[in-house]
Amino acid sequence: MRKQLLFIIIIAGIVNYSCQSVQDKMQQDIILTYPEKAKDMNIYEVNIRQYTAEGTINAFIPHIDRLKNMGVDILWIMPVQPIGKKNRKEPLGSYYSIKNYTAINPNFGTLEDFNRLVDTAHEKDMIVLLDWVANHTAYDHHWAEEHPEYYNLDSVGNLQSPVEDWTDVADLNYDNQELHQAMIKEMKWWITEADIDGFRCDMAGMVPNEFWKKAIDSLEATKDVFMLAEWEEPKIHDAGFDMSYGWEFHHMLNDIAKGKANADSVVAYLEKDAEKYDSTAFRMYFTSNHDENSWAGTVFERMGDAYEALAVLTATVPGMPLIYSGQEAGLDKRLPFFDKDSIDWSNLEYEEFYSQLLMLKKNNPALWNGAFGGSFQVINSAQNSSELLAFSRKKDDNEVIIILNLSDSIQTLKVDRNYFDKSYQKANNPQLTVSFSENQEPMAFDPWSYMILTKNSLNIK
Repeated sequence: MRKQLLFIIIIAGIVNYSCQSVQDKMQQDIILTYPEKAKDMNIYEVNIRQYTAEGTINAFIPHIDRLKNMGVDILWIMPVQPIGKKNRKEPLGSYYSIKNYTAINPNFGTLEDFNRLVDTAHEKDMIVLLDWVANHTAYDHHWAEEHPEYYNLDSVGNLQSPVEDWTDVADLNYDNQELHQAMIKEMKWWITEADIDGFRCDMAGMVPNEFWKKAIDSLEATKDVFMLAEWEEPKIHDAGFDMSYGWEFHHMLNDIAKGKANADSVVAYLEKDAEKYDSTAFRMYFTSNHDENSWAGTVFERMGDAYEALAVLTATVPGMPLIYSGQEAGLDKRLPFFDKDSIDWSNLEYEEFYSQLLMLKKNNPALWNGAFGGSFQVINSAQNSSELLAFSRKKDDNEVIIILNLSDSIQTLKVDRNYFDKSYQKANNPQLTVSFSENQEPMAFDPWSYMILTKNSLNIK
């Protein structure tokens, strides 16, 4: 009897172990793909030329460890290819005037250097996107001589620019199907030779969706990739892009800082955006990038005292936040587009600010990207000023409340009734709690101030 009982126990243990092993294997076999793999990620734009005094890939690599510690997930590397010399905008030319798609600008380093950058990022579980310029090339790209049929030519057969003041680049002709295959081949080279994880595609809407669909399908057959389009039309996602630009939102932020827009503007935009874009489409929001910094001004010029509150907004509305090179160091100068300058890294005054924002997103599924996060719900009582924005994002039992004074005067808040008698933790100090009640005096908020409250965060480190 004892032997039978022992046999039954052993068999039961084997069955239980086998079942557990099957479950473990099934879990291991579930490999996430994009966009789900990027559901809680953020993105950081790297300007190699201006990042360091050396302006090289190797000089940037030591910063990867610091960026990882800050909470950065995605490195978007601005173009690193050789820059055309014909019609160059002096002295150094535009990053977006590509002379050779499958080479490294010798001023930046070598392919081995770039591979080391990618390997270093991958070792830290970060992903790397390369800026891709599909709409045009430099005038002295080798295709200009070898394949003039790849280009839109003027009436006398000469190369021409796609936009009047883009005099350093020649417009490509996507009516030519052979160009499609040639461009896809160049993109795949970076997947196979450098193991990058996707592309940020410059002026993507100026290239037909037909090409992008073909290209993305071909890239996906080689490696699961994340694709960002510099464009703001829902149809760009039909081609397979995972994320698109929130340009209109960015311009609205600048208007808020100038008093030309307010909290109502934010609500109206997000409602309109949710109707236009499918919930699976990630939207990218930002206070600065290379274009804005060089041509429109620094965040301090454009946003002044509103800067931090608006940065909080970009990191907490339904979308992925972008940080541009040097913002964590309080970048307070315009980096020239065609010349060399360097970011001053002597004082990382905003590093902790951004680190907390990025960790807030990671720790709270309610703030995750696209359909993986919670919906946007205004919680202001109707009696509140249109200068104050209070909203909730909730997913399952996780909730985040964001309160922002989007004005240069003191504003008060009273929340809607269904938020009464609920307790939340302050994001910057979880030991402190805040609750709302019917008889509570309205809360006062100083100009451009904000408060972030959480409930049931994951506390990922």
